[in-house]
Amino acid sequence: MAGSHSPRQLPAAPDGRSGFRQALLGTLPGRTLILGVGIKLAVALIEGLTAASGGFLSALDTVGSLALIIGLGYFLFRLLALAKRRLLWRVRRKLILSYIFIGVVPALLIVAFFLLCGLLLFYNFSSYLVQSRLRGIEDRALSLARETAVELQRSDGRDARAVLDRSRAILAAEYPDASIAIVPVTRTCAGEPAVSEAAPAAAAEAGPWSHVAPPETIPAWITCQGFSGLLAYAPPAPRPAPGQGATPESKLVIRYPGQPGQQITVGGQTMAGPGGTTHLVVRAVAFARELAPRVAVVVDLPVGAAIRRQLSDETGVEIRGVTALPMAGQERAHPLVARPGVPAEASGGPAGSGGPLNWVTFLDYTDWATGASGPALVSTSLSIARIYDRISSAQARIGDRTFGQALLVALLVVVGGLFLVIEGVALIMGLALAKSITGSVHELFRGTERVRQGDFTHKIAIKARDQLGELADSFNSMTASIEELLRQAAEKKRLEEELRIARQIQMSLLPQGPLLMPGLSVAALCVPAREVGGDYYDFLPLDDHRLGVLIADVSGKGTSAALYMAELKGLVLSLSRIHSSPRQLLIEANRIIAENLDARSFITMTYAVLDLHARTMTYARAGHTPLIYVPGPGAPDRTAEVLAPDGLVLGLKIDDGRMFEQLLKEVTLPLHPGDVFLFFTDGISEAMNEGDDCFGESRLREISEAHANLSSEELRERILREIEAFVGTAAQHDDMTMILLKVEEAGPGQPADLRATARVGA
Repeated sequence: MAGSHSPRQLPAAPDGRSGFRQALLGTLPGRTLILGVGIKLAVALIEGLTAASGGFLSALDTVGSLALIIGLGYFLFRLLALAKRRLLWRVRRKLILSYIFIGVVPALLIVAFFLLCGLLLFYNFSSYLVQSRLRGIEDRALSLARETAVELQRSDGRDARAVLDRSRAILAAEYPDASIAIVPVTRTCAGEPAVSEAAPAAAAEAGPWSHVAPPETIPAWITCQGFSGLLAYAPPAPRPAPGQGATPESKLVIRYPGQPGQQITVGGQTMAGPGGTTHLVVRAVAFARELAPRVAVVVDLPVGAAIRRQLSDETGVEIRGVTALPMAGQERAHPLVARPGVPAEASGGPAGSGGPLNWVTFLDYTDWATGASGPALVSTSLSIARIYDRISSAQARIGDRTFGQALLVALLVVVGGLFLVIEGVALIMGLALAKSITGSVHELFRGTERVRQGDFTHKIAIKARDQLGELADSFNSMTASIEELLRQAAEKKRLEEELRIARQIQMSLLPQGPLLMPGLSVAALCVPAREVGGDYYDFLPLDDHRLGVLIADVSGKGTSAALYMAELKGLVLSLSRIHSSPRQLLIEANRIIAENLDARSFITMTYAVLDLHARTMTYARAGHTPLIYVPGPGAPDRTAEVLAPDGLVLGLKIDDGRMFEQLLKEVTLPLHPGDVFLFFTDGISEAMNEGDDCFGESRLREISEAHANLSSEELRERILREIEAFVGTAAQHDDMTMILLKVEEAGPGQPADLRATARVGA
């Protein structure tokens, strides 16, 4: 426009190679950088050839390093300045940065926060799974011990070895290391007769008992109700060689790794304590009260490779290692002494496929001698994918909180505080950027208000040379010489031209030229309500004696309906080559269209196949308007019929097309000379006058019946005149499309060859 001031643009970027060469060779920092690189290379070459170092070479190398630092620092500063200028020049980029600092950064922190919380939840749940599974094993062991005691009572203690073997065989398949023992007891429970000490029962055992020695007695702290729980045992330390510190009592000493001064002495053997390798065993005790002499059944299930593999398979949590911790009031742990040669698989090595995440949990174990409880530290690995749907917070307590709760509180404090700090910084930076934008916009608003009031002398102060500054400069230039910049007429003309071209393209998709077919007279019409529409009809020559006739109506009007119409044309052209049955063609078309059609749109369609040799017309109707059929002169009754076989519209995403296929019916009609078929869309039958009355199918049927003797073209024009007379001056509200087919006798020597015919036009 005349008198306008074009916004100042950023200078065009020079050629990359020439700009880089100029920066290196044409500037002092660039030459300094080259000099530093040359000095460093020369020093490295001299040292490599002469093996000399120090002195002058060291000083020279230092000079080269300083030159490199100066040159790189300068170019880094220039790069940051250029990035800042190019990044913050556009308002859009400023807004993006504002959104990043105000919205994206806090959102990322929130996501990270909840991910950590979720991870902690899975860790706690893995602890619950370990404890729950071990409790289940305890219940299983106690149940078997009680069943064995009952069986011993039934057999009156006879053949105890066979009873133990049967019980052990029950567990062997699931727990190969299971061991069972009978231990004589002399205690008397309340309400029971005293036990005679003259004839104690004989001890017996079954199973490997490879972890610890079978118990010889039952501790007094175990009640007559029995016991089930976890015991800890540690492999014995090797005895010292002669002359290496054995005490006169033959009591050996072991020091805990990493804890100097702590030691345990148990008889002539020592055990690993905190920091050493500890193992767990599930032990259950049940009493045969009615058996005399009285005995107790002890069932041991070592938590070895089999149980750990079972735990890993069932829960996704794998036990890696166990360490017994001192009990309350004690300085050190007192696990049982394992038999020499404990299997390596029980030492906590990999037994299954746990997961990539490592965790620790605390389990309570019992001192067999005293009945006191203490914590055992169990290291585990877990797979979140296998336990994602479980929830728990089971943990042994440390003070007044569980271990997981304590860790969660610490996480909340640290991450929450960090979140608040970063959120505050992001908010301040976002507000600062937003202020720079809104301030300039406010000045522009005040200037436009002054111009609207007629004050063209107002100038906006330019505070920054960014995009907003350029906008303010353009505003000042426009207020100095204002011209009419409205180009609505040109824009409207451009849009009308584009719509005109779109209409031409759409109309070109419809059949063009007359359809020359002996024995059939065809006339068609398509009038869009707007520049483009959603109605569509077509004639598809299938072979030398069959013709496909299609009429369809896409829901809605305008460009969206026109686009779907164009898509439908290509689809039907392809399917007509595959399916000869109208019903099958519509079923396949519905399957394809339902996957691509907008959920708010649908298509109605009628497709017919005329067979001139068989003199039949087979058609199916998918929710389209009915078909009007007027029999020929040879029929006893030429009353027009409205044919509407069942069928659902295309494109509904309801049940994968099953309902569409069930409802769709296919009808075959014989063709006789003079028969008239009228296909139409709802724009014909629902044409409305100024009183909002519809033309109606009944009027259309009456006109077709009254003028069935006319040719197809004449009947088409007659229907159009009747509709125009009915509508009057009312605007057309929907696309109007119709097809008229009139069956005629084929003349002699006129083969019904459709492949060589042209296409019919509107």
